[in-house]
Amino acid sequence: MTEWISEFWLIGSQMTRPCNCPVLSFQIVRQCIKIHSNAQKLRAQLFSAAACAACMDPKAEPKLYSPPPEVRGMTTLNKEAFTLNITVPALRVPVKVLNKVVKSLRNVIIQRPGLSRVVSETEGSSDWRLILLDPHKVTSPGSFSDVEEEALRSFSVPPELQQYELTLGYDNLKSEEVLEAVLPLGQDVTSGFSRVGHIAHMNLREHQLPYRNLIGQVIMDKNPGVTCVVNKTNIIDSTYRNFKMERLAGEENMVAKVKENGITYEFDFSRVYWNPRLSTEHQRIVQQVKRGDTVFDVFAGVGPFAIPAARCGANVLANDLNPESFRWLQHNSKLNKVDSRVRTFNLDGRAFIQGPVRQELPTLLTQKPAVHMVMNLPALAIDFLDAFRGLLPHEPPSDAQLPTVHCYGFSKADDPARDVMQRASKTIGFSLENCSSVHFVRNVAPNKDMMCVTFTVPKEVLYNREPPVPESADEPATKRQKCEEAAQSV
Repeated sequence: MTEWISEFWLIGSQMTRPCNCPVLSFQIVRQCIKIHSNAQKLRAQLFSAAACAACMDPKAEPKLYSPPPEVRGMTTLNKEAFTLNITVPALRVPVKVLNKVVKSLRNVIIQRPGLSRVVSETEGSSDWRLILLDPHKVTSPGSFSDVEEEALRSFSVPPELQQYELTLGYDNLKSEEVLEAVLPLGQDVTSGFSRVGHIAHMNLREHQLPYRNLIGQVIMDKNPGVTCVVNKTNIIDSTYRNFKMERLAGEENMVAKVKENGITYEFDFSRVYWNPRLSTEHQRIVQQVKRGDTVFDVFAGVGPFAIPAARCGANVLANDLNPESFRWLQHNSKLNKVDSRVRTFNLDGRAFIQGPVRQELPTLLTQKPAVHMVMNLPALAIDFLDAFRGLLPHEPPSDAQLPTVHCYGFSKADDPARDVMQRASKTIGFSLENCSSVHFVRNVAPNKDMMCVTFTVPKEVLYNREPPVPESADEPATKRQKCEEAAQSV
């Protein structure tokens, strides 16, 4: 046994940078197994006694900061309670080569938010500084790699370590570290949020609600530019698609200013719909629009499709039922100097299709530019497709370029692309199986995807002899139910 252990530690001592974890290197164990016939039994004893999560998980990193136990369960933020004194190794370096040494040792220098890596000596010459090192990477002069040792020799810096008393506090912690220290052990810690201008929008879980004000303050403290933190309190409003929310921290100003794909938007985030995760999708659709085309935006919101399309030289008719969205849509059209190309409407989607769309289409279809219909209301836009049935009374010329529809929908099916295509076919009354494409937009929840089905409105639909569905100022009866189902979707 003694011989085996001696051999084991002999190999370990030859490692370039010793492991600071109580678990010994798997590579060392394998070498010892080859040497000793009784290693199988000893290996089992070794791992049962010493295995730890840090070495079993290659992504895990040793923690420099261990929070004081009294912060656990805190609901009102006390920044001073997070203060902790630790000892770290430091290297004494002449000022004249300081920057070069810092660059050479960047892999082992301590890295913490708001923490200086270089400090003055408590009592010493102004010609020297101390470089603070990560105690999990440097434990002795032999911890430096060959490259690091060579760099120190070239700058005539002896690899002699000093001990430095360092105070870590709230300002040196990441938001997830603070929340992990405060929330009950074993509870999920979520510090993610959507950024909408100066507003951080969170979706807190039930177990996080008792700590919501503390969480809001931490998010605001740790993210420069965030001056308001809100939490969604219920589902999307059944009529106007805006969330009910509560302010967790910061100012009450809910008028956000955001920039997306080079375009500036302003809106009251508490009263309209805006999703920062859709910027790529907005751009994808707008890139299909050419100068001179016409775009009908059925559910326009504050203009993320309409305004960039107008900037590209398209003529845009943009509609939204929400009076607040309608007002900010007009505002953003003027803000971006495209109001001469954007005509705005405050109508139900069906009324918009069977009103302004029906009136404009006959003339547009006799011209060469393309016509795009954007229907971004994924909870129920597919239900509006029946408004195209028999929309126009007379068939256009045979070379007419029929409208292209980009219709969004949610799906929980195993094959979401086929699901949205089949639902669109059923609603519009014509099979789109061989004349449509489906694009995956994003995953909005476990087993729930947002998809976009694109197709040209079939002539058999647009000009059938059946009377069109009567206009209605009301939303479909299914809207409230579907919006409730979309509670956590967007």
